[in-house]
Amino acid sequence: MDEATRKAEQQALKLAEAISGGDEGAAQECAAWLAQRRAPVVVQLQQDAYPTQDIRLWVGVEDAQMSTVPIYLKVQPCMTLASLKDMVFLHYGFPPSIQKWVMGQRLPRDHETLHYHGIQKDGDAVYLYLLSARAAKLSKDALQRDHERRQLEELGICEGVLVPRGTSEAAASTPADPSGAPNLQEEKRGTASPLPAVPPLVGWECPTCTFVNKPTRPGCEMCCAERPKGYILPEGYQPDVEELQRLQKEEEATRQYEQAKEQKKQKNYQRLLQLDGQSLVPSDEALECPICFLALQPGEGVTLRECLHSFCKDCLRGTILNSQEPEVRCPYIDEKYSCPGQLLEREVKALLSKDEYQRFLDLGVSVAENRSRSSYHCKTTDCRGWCFYEDDVNEFPCPVCEKVNCLLCQAIHENMNCKEYQDDLQIRAQNDQAAQQTTQMLLNMVQKGEAMHCPTCKIIVQKKDGCDWIRCTVCHTEICWVTKGPRWGPAGSGDTTGGCRCKLNGAPCHPNCQNCH
Repeated sequence: MDEATRKAEQQALKLAEAISGGDEGAAQECAAWLAQRRAPVVVQLQQDAYPTQDIRLWVGVEDAQMSTVPIYLKVQPCMTLASLKDMVFLHYGFPPSIQKWVMGQRLPRDHETLHYHGIQKDGDAVYLYLLSARAAKLSKDALQRDHERRQLEELGICEGVLVPRGTSEAAASTPADPSGAPNLQEEKRGTASPLPAVPPLVGWECPTCTFVNKPTRPGCEMCCAERPKGYILPEGYQPDVEELQRLQKEEEATRQYEQAKEQKKQKNYQRLLQLDGQSLVPSDEALECPICFLALQPGEGVTLRECLHSFCKDCLRGTILNSQEPEVRCPYIDEKYSCPGQLLEREVKALLSKDEYQRFLDLGVSVAENRSRSSYHCKTTDCRGWCFYEDDVNEFPCPVCEKVNCLLCQAIHENMNCKEYQDDLQIRAQNDQAAQQTTQMLLNMVQKGEAMHCPTCKIIVQKKDGCDWIRCTVCHTEICWVTKGPRWGPAGSGDTTGGCRCKLNGAPCHPNCQNCH
């Protein structure tokens, strides 16, 4: 060390002692001597000059994607902004380069203290705005270099120059005296220490906000983004107390959730058992009947079991009574959808009175009988007995009237065989004037087009009114009145390979067709 540098260091030390001792004269003399020689001196208050109590600092955190989120930090007024950035980086993982602070409507510099900006008591407020990693041009290499630089500043080292913690990088890199005097801080502190090893970050970095989360967190603590799927907990990692408490809370929350879900499941099961014992399921919510638009309160409507559509009871009852089919379809229909669901038997029974339900059953029996080629109705007047027969069965003993019907002759001829009955029928037709008139009247109706022969069994059938669809009362063949032929092909109902083929590809079967399908 040359003589000029040694004297400058002595004057700097005297200046510090004079200021601490309150000797204004000595301080002015030393400061004047150093100023004349332009000695690069850094003057900074020691921590003892600041209040030593801890304060709770209110920090409003926000970025371009969210509104202000308040957090509290335990700080001391003597802390510099650089130290505050390091604290936020340590606790929350936000790199210092993306932190922009606002204190008292000012943008503070790193070497300025909180006390300098009026942060002196609990509840004082500052604001932290977080830049995106892209806007801050942040990369992993830049983050590593910034972390190393701040570790050096923490130790008072900056590019081989020892500086007090919190001083700015510009002050640390002040050039040497133009006269050739060496840097006083370097001479005063000695040779710089080797760079300390940087400990690796423990945790996972949020791909959205770059916040470094603790390894066990399933989502980002700041922005709630999901943890990367490929992340694996470090081998041998031991959670700290805070993590253990959070894990215990999460485990308890999961247990409570599973318990609540199980209770809900049991409740739904009991509700299902209760509804299963009821014929009709009442609607749970207020609704408007889609048929009559009547406003219904909860419990007033009926929800169908098969399709879950809801209606008022009167509309469902009317749908059943006007149905021509034994299986009643759900009446829900709109511009794009027609429900294919059906009312269950117990729903129909609960909606109808006893007499109405009996008529509904009779209708189902009648439809089933008329649509079967192998059905036979008892020939006794007003008897309701009927059956399905097979080819090898020739007689039907009616269980209602107890008369024996001949399936070959389609009649009841007690005490006569089939030949005797047919011969007797021919004799009576020849000698009975009324029978002759009836036969001639039917032939005239066929000639005028008022009646026709069934294309299957050849008996005479006629259409009284309505559409062009009729059914033979003997063989139950479905007939197209306008074409005088069967509606379907040889395979029966739905077979479009034969018959009148009406509405196939949108074309009617005859120019005069009046809706035979």
